Amino acid sequence: MHEQPIHWRGDALTRIPYALYSDVHVPEQEQEKIFRGHTWNYLCLDAEIPEDGSYRTTFVGHTPVVVVRDGEDIYAFENRCAHRGALIALEKSGKAENFQCVYHAWSYNRQGDLTGVAFEKGVKGQGGMPPHFCKEEHGPRKLRIAVFCGLVFGSFSDDVPDIEDYLGPEICQRIERVMHKPVQVIGRFTQALPNNWKLYVENVKDSYHASLLHLFFTTFELNRLSQKGGVIVDESGGHHVSYSMIDKSAKDTSYKDQALRSDNDRYRLKDPTLLEGFKEYEDDTTLQILSVFPGFVLQQIQNCLAVRQVLPKGVERTELNWTYFGYTDDTPEQRKVRLKQSNLVGPAGFISMEDGAVGGFVQRGIAGASNLEAVVEMGGDSTGSSDGRATETSVRGFWKAYRHHMGA
Repeated sequence: MHEQPIHWRGDALTRIPYALYSDVHVPEQEQEKIFRGHTWNYLCLDAEIPEDGSYRTTFVGHTPVVVVRDGEDIYAFENRCAHRGALIALEKSGKAENFQCVYHAWSYNRQGDLTGVAFEKGVKGQGGMPPHFCKEEHGPRKLRIAVFCGLVFGSFSDDVPDIEDYLGPEICQRIERVMHKPVQVIGRFTQALPNNWKLYVENVKDSYHASLLHLFFTTFELNRLSQKGGVIVDESGGHHVSYSMIDKSAKDTSYKDQALRSDNDRYRLKDPTLLEGFKEYEDDTTLQILSVFPGFVLQQIQNCLAVRQVLPKGVERTELNWTYFGYTDDTPEQRKVRLKQSNLVGPAGFISMEDGAVGGFVQRGIAGASNLEAVVEMGGDSTGSSDGRATETSVRGFWKAYRHHMGA
């Protein structure tokens, strides 16, 4: 394999080579060392495969995967027939007693074992597989499975730590805060992004940009850097939480004082009930964005709950899968609030529609700068947790984990 042609400035995490977002040799190394390496990759919610035989198809990086419930257990295996490599399962979801490849009808059970070969013994004494062919020796690659608070993760690695150790205590606690009771999916969609996957993950971890880029956040005082909050970064650097609380009693002039675009009092909501939610967490946190390396996001924005799955689809293309959910014991009124507030995020969301464009702005802007570097120095050069959010500590944390897994 072509060695990584990227020059890092020593151990510094404050200068990120632009070539990492555009060099054609990098993606396959990432697939091998990160997505198929010693990491846990989000696959689905266990609520999405509730019954015996329920399955979903998804991806680990760019590798297609089937996730299926067999009895009380969940299994995942590569969505690739052992014969000629065709997809085994073609639908996004369904229910199956077993799986059969449409190409040559090779069959698999729910655990991913090859159980049947069409005309294995030939026809009328002619053809067929050789006598020494053993089905047990063939089949798609299987993944380890870990389920934490209803989130199903998979790994191709036998050496990845147990999921609780991988996440660390603070990230576990922050996941448990949101995923503390059974959930129900209330909506989903897929968003295409015109940029490298790492630019979106950086954006998720970047608490500095949120109230500068997103006019809606600041105008309606949902998220300002001056609000109470902070950033948590785990020891590996790869996982983070950014959180804040609305304080309507405090008058904030810090944005107006700097004449920022995001401070604008001209805009009003025609339907202000969009922001009329209900209290459901005792800690008064109104916004929590949590990420798990390499490409998982759990969000709580007001009463809008969702998970996001970040999937690379090429050097300059990313697929972002959104799954909105509520709790199974939501009242009709609470469910209505969640559905209404789902308009805050997504490709056309009042808050986050800019996120679908800004990564593309970066991708286009660095087209002639592959030998130069991005500056990631807000808040210093550390990757530790922070009581303030005017920092890029969790972005540097991502690159700390990235370099560890890539061996860079």
